[in-house]
Amino acid sequence: MKHTLALALERRGYTSLTPVQEAVSDPALAGVDLLVSAQTGSGKTVGFGLAIADTVLGEEDKFAPAATPLALVIAPTRELAMQVKRELAWLYGEAGAVMASCVGGMDMRDERRALERGAHIVVATPGRLRDHIMRGSIDLSDLRAVVLDEADEMLDLGFREDLEFILGESPDERQTLLFSATVPPAIAGLAKSYQRDAQRISTVAEKSQHSDIEYQAMSVAARDDENAIINVLRYFESPNAIVFCNTRAMVNRLLSRLSNRGFSVVALSGELSQAERSHALQAMRDGRARVCVATDVAARGIDLPNLDLVIHAELPNSHETLLHRSGRTGRAGRKGVSALVVPPKALRKAERLLKMAKLQAVWGNAPSAEMIKERDGERMLADPAWAEAPASSEEAMIAKLAEEFSPSQLAAAYLRLWNAGRSAPEELSAANAKPEPRAPFGPSVWFSLATGRDNGADPRRLLPMLCRAGDITKSDIGAIRIQQSESFAEIRETHVDGFLKAMGADMVLDDGTKVTRLATPPNLPAGRPSGGPRKSGGYEGKRPHRGQDGPREGGSRDKKPYGGDKPRGDRFDRPERKDRADRPRHKPAAPREPNAVVNEVSPRSKPAAKPAAPKAESKPSYRAGAADPGKSWRKEGGKATGKPAGKPAGKFGGKSSDERGPKGPPPPKGKANSKKNKARAAVAKAAKGGAAKPRRPKG
Repeated sequence: MKHTLALALERRGYTSLTPVQEAVSDPALAGVDLLVSAQTGSGKTVGFGLAIADTVLGEEDKFAPAATPLALVIAPTRELAMQVKRELAWLYGEAGAVMASCVGGMDMRDERRALERGAHIVVATPGRLRDHIMRGSIDLSDLRAVVLDEADEMLDLGFREDLEFILGESPDERQTLLFSATVPPAIAGLAKSYQRDAQRISTVAEKSQHSDIEYQAMSVAARDDENAIINVLRYFESPNAIVFCNTRAMVNRLLSRLSNRGFSVVALSGELSQAERSHALQAMRDGRARVCVATDVAARGIDLPNLDLVIHAELPNSHETLLHRSGRTGRAGRKGVSALVVPPKALRKAERLLKMAKLQAVWGNAPSAEMIKERDGERMLADPAWAEAPASSEEAMIAKLAEEFSPSQLAAAYLRLWNAGRSAPEELSAANAKPEPRAPFGPSVWFSLATGRDNGADPRRLLPMLCRAGDITKSDIGAIRIQQSESFAEIRETHVDGFLKAMGADMVLDDGTKVTRLATPPNLPAGRPSGGPRKSGGYEGKRPHRGQDGPREGGSRDKKPYGGDKPRGDRFDRPERKDRADRPRHKPAAPREPNAVVNEVSPRSKPAAKPAAPKAESKPSYRAGAADPGKSWRKEGGKATGKPAGKPAGKFGGKSSDERGPKGPPPPKGKANSKKNKARAAVAKAAKGGAAKPRRPKG
């Protein structure tokens, strides 16, 4: 190991190296391509810094003046790239290394100027680095080492094409290192293509469970998943904690919920700008925030001090992601807890993820309110303030408190002040508890409100107005029924007198809506009230049957409306065609003679031969059988078969050649070269008085 690097490690407080750091710093592997897989939090950043030291420094202990880059480190996210830059800055600080970064979200002009001044080591993200290469603002001709950190994540994020472009622009004589928590086939293929005789290094800890991380799977009721997150945060009271979600919407939802409960919380998601994400991480490092709600991509590879708790608010989609999430804690020898919040519908998924990741979790319930209060008491009594002697500046106030209050009063006041600075725990239901049936509302009185659907009335707006105006709670209000021009509200009979007294003689709500007491319950239709389309579009109740004005009858179930707020015009609003106004829907059957004998023909038997239609003398029919408008003829298997007349068959709707008339210009002289030209020739000949041969219909 270089003397400058050993000095930097000593000043940083390193007394020994981790297994992966010892493996990659072996002198026998100097300058060799490496494919390294190790668990998260095992010191991979310092590890590849030690691995490339001999390559970038050569025989010297310090760098020469900075010029073109000697080493290139590529990371999947901006946060991880900046974190790697900080780690390598102190590791190579004694060697005089000049660092530069090329990451998305930063000013590209500043990065270009830094590269022009010269840099020994460049840390970059794939997309921004490719932009610099294509613009010619970075020179890779003197590159000696390339490191791909979190290579599996970069492939998952779709950076394979960028990585292949970057490696293709790098010199062939280079040292290439691939560091990854796992080595899927895609990583093995990338190593085979761009590495030369790479040495495979895998730490033993990867094959067993991380000993510094305790996995706890907590079963919760379906409606208590967010309450369980609050209780887990309160139970452990970690200096830093990360709550992982799968979507940005869930991040924003938990951010609002935890902020309202008094937690100092920040968010990390892809929709935030680089400055906002940097400020959030800095708040976690400074202690101004204790909880970070993040998505997987935003929190990939970040290292926060005193991060002792990871909560999986939503289970990840792969066991690799579970390992990466949990690896944010239990780093550098610190103990940590990875808590999985498992509602009933996610039970099988949690078991599958733990099995695929080869993890043993402790199954149980989320911390209850009683457990949190007991834990708060233990933390309060363990506070070192109890053992400290009073300061001279505090003696006067202490004497005054002891004189005015008894010991029990002082203890009660201290306990209240202690709890006031902490969020109250949530009461959780049993994990397998079924929701209790709703109790009957009991005797009630109905009131009429002079507003309805035409005025935009909505139960969510009427409910708080009724509570404020009548000095009642929402539990005292039963059903609220919105009709077209008026609405009805049901109020518990025991609270009617107080409601009327609070409403006063005017009986109006905040917005001026008149309220009237009804002597009898209103006559409301059963089920959801009708009277027009819902706000979301469609019809209430059963949709109209196609071709009918009324509701559909006899349907087995209600189907989703196919329209918006009004039916489709081509089915309901289409005017009746004048030429079809008197035409019957079906051709009436010919009257049968009383003594006529009808030959019964089996469906499988051959139909009787029909007499050929007589040929027209003046205007020949275009299609055989067109004389009978109730039949359309087509050729099947070499025999003409009669079919009931429905939609006119053929390209021209069953019209004869004379009824169609000539189409387009007359055909060119000479031999017709297509079926269309032949048809036109026949039509033109018939128009001149010649005999036109009927065209055979397609079939």
